[in-house]
Amino acid sequence: MQHRKSGYLGLMLAAAVAMPALAQQAPVKIGMVTTLSGPGGYLGQDIRDAFKLAIDMNGGKLGGAPVELVVEDDALKPGQGKQIAEKMLKTDGIKIMTGIVFSNVAGATVPDIVDAGALYVSPNAAPSNFAGKECNENYFVVSWQNDSLHESAGQHATNLGYKKAFILAPNYQAGKDALAGFKRLFKGEIVGEVYTRLDQTDFAPEMAQIRSANPDVVFQFHPGGLGIAFLRQYQQAGLLGKTPMVLAEPSLDATTLKAVGDAALGLSVTAHWNTDFDNAANKAFVEAFTKAYNRVPTYYASQGYDTALAIASALKATGGKADVPALRKALAKADFQSVRGAFKFGPNQHPVQDWYALKVEKGADGTPVLKTSGKVLSNHSDAYAKDCKL
Repeated sequence: MQHRKSGYLGLMLAAAVAMPALAQQAPVKIGMVTTLSGPGGYLGQDIRDAFKLAIDMNGGKLGGAPVELVVEDDALKPGQGKQIAEKMLKTDGIKIMTGIVFSNVAGATVPDIVDAGALYVSPNAAPSNFAGKECNENYFVVSWQNDSLHESAGQHATNLGYKKAFILAPNYQAGKDALAGFKRLFKGEIVGEVYTRLDQTDFAPEMAQIRSANPDVVFQFHPGGLGIAFLRQYQQAGLLGKTPMVLAEPSLDATTLKAVGDAALGLSVTAHWNTDFDNAANKAFVEAFTKAYNRVPTYYASQGYDTALAIASALKATGGKADVPALRKALAKADFQSVRGAFKFGPNQHPVQDWYALKVEKGADGTPVLKTSGKVLSNHSDAYAKDCKL
């Protein structure tokens, strides 16, 4: 009887000792609000898939901590994004969030997240108003600040010697940031400036305006399906061979390129990342993504993957604890190997990074590819960092 009793007590003691260890292994929930449907749906899909890839490559963990990725589709509706975030914060108790593609969704959603004391780590959208005076200690951006990627296009157009530019973008925050960014570093004259609708598919009036203005170069920002439609109609209007185009990366990614094919040959693009970047982290990422999903990763995929790596570095530093102040301190160090190469956070917790010139050329198999040809900007921050007081 005594032997049985001591054996029972031994089991109870072992269970009591094991319980904290099991509790420590409870996965850290990461909330992903992203656009998975509609013309821009592939952007969120690439962010999601690359983020999941980083988890899968590390055995279901980030930074040694088991994680659970909770994904919801905002359908490019700011109100829907806001509702999803509220549920994740209040019902699911999530302290780390990411995923938003479009700046209008970010505008409606991010303030609630950071004000609730949770961390938001952006893999894409980075509107100007959150980069300066309205910056927040719980808000980090891994991709770029909206203006800065278009500043690189403005600088590239200047470097190429263009004097007269016609510029277009959708009428929402990222579109406004795009045109502001291009104009900031383009040294020539703007001969036309047009805002399109975010749901526009017919660009015939804009093609007529471009033809009438007769610019040296066209700069346009139309992400996802909008960009595919714009490029096809630009070609159909007979403008492709007549008026050169300089683009920033969201307007011509691997998916867009596959969709428009030879219509993109010769286009000049600026980017912070490309599949041909020669560093170990990028080679491993491109190989793993292509193998896992049987498609070429886009810029969005690279940003989703880097965002996972950034969060992994913070979880490693906190021993897998979702302690927001500790995670915030660790995130700021950017202690991870970005697929784009050199990377650090500026004073507003947005990237300081290099920007490159890319050209659409025919690859070895005859299909168009983006080839990196040189650097446009080095250690480039953004125009709003000076106004952020953290």
